[in-house]
Amino acid sequence: MHDRRVGRLVANTVAVLAAAVVAFPLYWMVLSAFKPDDEINSAHPRPWTWAPTLGNFRDALGVNGFGGYFLNSLLVASVVVVLSAGIAFLAAVALTRFHFRFRTTILVMFLVAQMVPVEALTIPLFFLVRDMGTAVPQIGLSTLGSLMLVHLAFSLPFAIWMLRGFVAAVPDTLEEAARLDGANRFTILWRILFPLVAPGLAATSVFSFITAWNDFVFAKTFLLDPDTQTLPSALMVFFKPDENDWGGIMAASTLMTVPVLVFFVLVQRHMVSGLGGAVKD
Repeated sequence: MHDRRVGRLVANTVAVLAAAVVAFPLYWMVLSAFKPDDEINSAHPRPWTWAPTLGNFRDALGVNGFGGYFLNSLLVASVVVVLSAGIAFLAAVALTRFHFRFRTTILVMFLVAQMVPVEALTIPLFFLVRDMGTAVPQIGLSTLGSLMLVHLAFSLPFAIWMLRGFVAAVPDTLEEAARLDGANRFTILWRILFPLVAPGLAATSVFSFITAWNDFVFAKTFLLDPDTQTLPSALMVFFKPDENDWGGIMAASTLMTVPVLVFFVLVQRHMVSGLGGAVKD
């Protein structure tokens, strides 16, 4: 019993230390957002501030077009989350419940798609989106549709592969019983499978949201019009040739982190249970 308590104490101590190491960069970012410039540029930085200020946040919110950048990022992330969750759910059901040729090949291709570096696909995707824009202007360059399409393509393989495990964990007998009671395919999907797979949808939605929200490379590559830029582009205003405005950078980064934290808090209970169920496959 004594050894078990000691082991638990050691494990809890290690967990607290690991959490502190992970959380420290976030703490330093928020702290720097409230620091005046002289403390930020001090040769002897301190993990506290004697004179907190909101000037950095006023500078960040005062960036021309900041509100539009925020709305563009929110629109892109929201659309990607909804579409990736819906398409991935239907695809996972098809790959799990139906038997057809090349099913294993498709699953392997999903894994291969995750292995390709994003940087290696940026230029080919630029030319692809440019050519597609001639036929469908809504997904051409300088449109938010192009950014949504690219993030959707990168989010779907991971979401489908992960949701496949949740769908496979649902017993077939539940669907057979519902079918005997007269339920059609749509009713089975919506009333039986969807509630049981919802934890997995929450987990994949967090991945899709963070990827789309924090993206800078694709947004800077495809969105050539300043009116369609996303929030990470607002950070570039504070990077200056002579001296970077670190207070503004940290304040803007803190404002960018808030929606991610809110989204995570809303789905974190479902996400934890979802990650636990993913190992059942």
